[in-house]
Amino acid sequence: MATRVTVRVPLHSVPLAGPDGRVTADLAGDAARDAFDIFAEVDRTCTRFDPASPLMLANRRPDQWHRAPGALYQAIAEAGQAHELTGGIFDPRVLEHLVDLGYDRTLAFGPSPVPAPAVPRAQAQASPVAQPPWRPGLRAATSEVRIGPRPVDLGGIGKGLAVRWAARALSDRLTCYLVEAGGDMYCSGDAPGGGPWLVAVESPSGAPEPLCVLAVRDRAVTTSSVRLRHWRAEGRAVHHLIDPRTGLPGGEGLVSVTVVGEDPALCEVWSKVLFLHGAAGIGAEAAKRGLAALWALADGGAAMTPQMKEYLSWPLP
Repeated sequence: MATRVTVRVPLHSVPLAGPDGRVTADLAGDAARDAFDIFAEVDRTCTRFDPASPLMLANRRPDQWHRAPGALYQAIAEAGQAHELTGGIFDPRVLEHLVDLGYDRTLAFGPSPVPAPAVPRAQAQASPVAQPPWRPGLRAATSEVRIGPRPVDLGGIGKGLAVRWAARALSDRLTCYLVEAGGDMYCSGDAPGGGPWLVAVESPSGAPEPLCVLAVRDRAVTTSSVRLRHWRAEGRAVHHLIDPRTGLPGGEGLVSVTVVGEDPALCEVWSKVLFLHGAAGIGAEAAKRGLAALWALADGGAAMTPQMKEYLSWPLP
């Protein structure tokens, strides 16, 4: 996933001792290790950067049926549901477009765009890309999937699913915790010292002062941003959020989108879908969906939906 994973457990959320007499720190540590194991399993099975991963083995022959480990099977099923829910704007079939732009391996992203080789398509103008709806084949009894006819990339939902599943594992033993991966997180119960968890939304300019601070409890917070994951393909600035309607990077006029909701996987999906509507369309789409969202504009401005205001702790400038 090319990101740091963090689990925070306030000690007041764990019994002073378990039934076997172990102290709080041991119980918290066991819960955190279970959460990390879930991230490792999602990374192992769903990554596109390992040619031997179960996802990439299925991508080699997308028209055929493949046995899928549990995490991969569930991720493909969830991605299919998200595709339908968003009217096709969330579409895992962008893998070929990412590869065309040179994002066929992990890149050394940083504050400045990194160079990457790309085919001439990287210089093409946006044009409609007509595709039928994506309906992956699923055989629950045998845990088989058929993803074709085109290969898929689960990067748009996999991290959110890992956060969801890790949070469920933590909730089996803890009432208060935070699990976070690259800006996608779930905050349960009270933060250390009591009160809601305070989540800083980073400035799109990379400045140390955040864009704002959110106060959340029992909520997911996810952010889709192009501040770091951008590069140059044949002299053109591009990023990783591909609009399936054009096959090219989307989100004109936007730098980042943050969504707050109950489920981290759905929040991750909606943050990307809202981003692809661009500065001109994001407000209408967020209102239509009733989402708690805020977005940073390329011109330095920012805006939010009324639903986001209840979570605002430190206001936008």
